[in-house]
Amino acid sequence: MNIQTVSYRKANANNLSLDDPLHVTQNGKEVYVVQASQAYYEQQETIALLNLSERSLNQKGELSLNEAFDA
Repeated sequence: MNIQTVSYRKANANNLSLDDPLHVTQNGKEVYVVQASQAYYEQQETIALLNLSERSLNQKGELSLNEAFDA
């Protein structure tokens, strides 16, 4: 996990690598997570699909494994 302070983040903003999310701390506590925009959008799509799945499950009840993977 990549963890840096706010001061480090400010001083090195031009050299920031976002291959992995950057956890930014202030006074020893994590206050921000900086990540690449593509990773953020993929994460949001995953959350939306999970929410949709949960709503579908609540409306239709549990599905068998075969039903879940029918095209």
